[in-house]
Order: sequence, then structure tokens, then C-alpha cells
Amino acid sequence: MASLQDTQVAKDYVNEVYELVQKRNPHECEFHQAVKEILESLIPALAKHPEYMDNGILERIVEPERMITFRVPWVDDQGKTRVNRGFRVQFNSAIGPYKGGLRFHPSVNASIIKFLGFEQIFKNSLTGQPIGGGKGGSDFDPKGKSDREIMRFTQSFMTELSKYIGPDIDVPAGDIGVGAREIGFMFGQYKRLKGAYEAGVLTGKGLSYGGSLARKEATGYGAVYFVEEMLKDRGLSFKGSTVVISGSGNVAIYAIEKATQLGAKVVACSDSNGYIYDKNGINLSTVKRLKEVERKRIKEYVTEHPHAEYYEGCLGIWSIPCDIALPCATQNEIDESSAQTLVKNGVKAIGEGANMPSTLEAINVFLKNNILFAPAKAANAGGVSTSALEMSQNSMRLSWTFEEVDAQLYKIMTNIYRNSVAAAEEYGHPGNLVVGANIAGFIKLADAMMAQGVI
Repeated sequence: MASLQDTQVAKDYVNEVYELVQKRNPHECEFHQAVKEILESLIPALAKHPEYMDNGILERIVEPERMITFRVPWVDDQGKTRVNRGFRVQFNSAIGPYKGGLRFHPSVNASIIKFLGFEQIFKNSLTGQPIGGGKGGSDFDPKGKSDREIMRFTQSFMTELSKYIGPDIDVPAGDIGVGAREIGFMFGQYKRLKGAYEAGVLTGKGLSYGGSLARKEATGYGAVYFVEEMLKDRGLSFKGSTVVISGSGNVAIYAIEKATQLGAKVVACSDSNGYIYDKNGINLSTVKRLKEVERKRIKEYVTEHPHAEYYEGCLGIWSIPCDIALPCATQNEIDESSAQTLVKNGVKAIGEGANMPSTLEAINVFLKNNILFAPAKAANAGGVSTSALEMSQNSMRLSWTFEEVDAQLYKIMTNIYRNSVAAAEEYGHPGNLVVGANIAGFIKLADAMMAQGVI
């Protein structure tokens, strides 16, 4: 255990670096939030390892190696020229090529891309695989666009992005608004521009051209695997539990699927317009068809299941009493008030399937009330873990079975949990997986940066 003097030195260092981040990146609230949460939890590690401070590790980690912003012009179905903004942040490559998804959503800006990229560094480190941290996207909104409009936009987007990516440089994947359709169009454009079939340049590809089985399910399954391990240590389980899951994209759908397979009853899910509550348990086949095939809004669920209830707005989903809550939609969807409501209604565990879905104030509510809390950079790591497995299959020109990939995913997620528990214990915060996950990811990254010199 570090001395009080060493701890104070580490605190002063963290405050100094955080103030520098605020000064250099004004108005980037999401990025500030991500940096603050991570840096404060690293104080015990910095106090124990002053060499990290001496070598300016934090100053280097919070500054992206490269930030790319570009114009994306495209033509809509009416022949009108539209212009969006594209981003790619290549944050840290100390342990491997940059790896992280692309998000297409109107809310996308530099702050959101940087917060996602910063989180990705630690998440990727936790997986134990040789991948660095990056993220990207655009303020383009794919909702309501035709397939041809999506194709024209993604081709324009990839025309510029292709200059900065490659199998051993930067390997993007999907995120919100970027699924198999978008990845397919981007891969085709990349192939056309490069005149070569580089399967490993993108992950989340279709199975017919280098994709991996279980990739679609991986983030949702991985979150549930992590939470199940966390529950076991308290003598709890998904079996017989009531679960609320926000979102209805890939992460939410396959979290619902795996939680149900483990014996839970999932009673609610949502989209950006509102949420549904089905006391009998969500009918997953209906949700899959509505969201994956027909691309409709979640409110259509109640027309087929009239006993279910639909409510406008998203925050109300956290007022539904449940044993386990899995926020799988977007950042900051659980605020302090929602966290207090969950605690009041008897929630036992929170598992973050989305990126940073709980505010700092909400996290403090959960920790103060001894609620089991699985932070995103650990619980959300299943998707990028399987993306790295897809990269391995591409490199070896092999294709593994669903069961083989799923077994490796399960092993990775349980290892992340155990490593996070061990780090929390070693650095004086037993049971605090926020501290444990951040430190476990940081130590590997910091050691790699130290070994490579000042670069």
C-alpha cells in the first residue's frame, strides 16, 4: 500500500493532467467525463509506480496520436448534394494497431469520438489481445435513408478514411448506426480504392466475405457473461431474475437473448423514441424482426403484443423495478436520479453494455449503495474481443465455428472480470470494478509505453 504522501503526489499529478485536458479541449464535456473517471481511479497505481508519473504516461495517454477530421459530400435520392463531417481518432497504438468502431449518428462530434476512443484504449488492453485504441464516425443519420443513399454516403466516407487505415495500421468496425450493410459498402469501396482484398481492414463483415460467426452477438453476450461472473461471487444469478435492458440494437438484442437463455425474464427494452414494458417477458423474435429486418420503431411491438405497454421517452425505463439493469443504448442514459430510482426499487446489479451509459454521479450512487456494478470498458469488451478474433481468422485464412468463437469470448470476458477483481484488491479497493478495470487496463498499456520509449 502506498504512503499517504505518495498518494497525495499522485492526486496532484492527476489533477494537473486533468486541468491540462480541460484547457486543451474546451467544451468537450463527454471527453472530460471519460478522462476524469479513468484518471481518478488510477491514483493508487500511480502512487505505487511513480515511474509512470516521471515518464509522463498520463500526459501521453490523454493526447491522441492522431485526430482526423474530414468532409463527406454525397448526393441524396433527389439529386441534392449533402455534406457531413467525418472523424477518426487514432488514440494509442502501444499494444497494437488502432481498433475501434465507427458511429453514424447526428450527435457525433469531436468530443464524443474522443471519449469513445479514450475508453477504447483501456477496453482493448483489458481483452489481452494486441490491439490499440481508436474510434471514428460521422454526424450522418442513417435513419430514413434509402440503401442507395447509405451506399453513396459510405463510399464517400471510405474514400477519405481509406488513406489512414489498414490491417496493420487501423482496423475500424461498426458501432451505433453502422451495421452489416454499412460495413459491406465501406469494404467494397476500400477494395476498389486499394485494388486488393485486405479482409483484415474492417471487422463486423458479412460471413460471405471474411466475417466471423458470433460477432453480431458478441457485445451483448459478453456483457451478460461478465455480469454472470460478477453475480456468482455474491451467490446470485440471472436465473429467476427480472431484467431491464435499454436499447434494441445489436447489443441489447443479444443481451436479451443470452440473459433469457440463462433463465432471466427481460421485461423492457427501448429505442431513441421510447420504451416497451412487457410483464410476461419480451418476445425476442418480434424485436429481432422489427429492428433487424423491418427497421421499424420499437413502439410497433405493442400492436402485436397488446398486453405490453409503450411509453414515449427513454428515461422512464429505469423506473421499472428489476433485479438487474443492463444499459445498452448510449452514453449518459442513467443519471443520478435514475440511479437513485433503481436503487430504491431494489436493483442488485448494473452491467454497462453501452459505452459510458452512466454518469459519474450515477456510478457514485451505485457504489455507495453497494450495488454490483460492471463498468463499460470491462463489460462492453465482448464486441472488440470478437473483432480481434475476426482479425485473427482473416490473417490465418480460417473460419471458426460459432461454438469456437463463443467459447473464446466467454474465456476472455471471465478473464477480464477476474483481472479486474484482482487489480481492485491489489490496489486497495476490493470489489470496486471501476477502479479494478481501469488499473488492469492501464498497467499493461503503461508498461508497453515505457518499453517503447518516448514516442
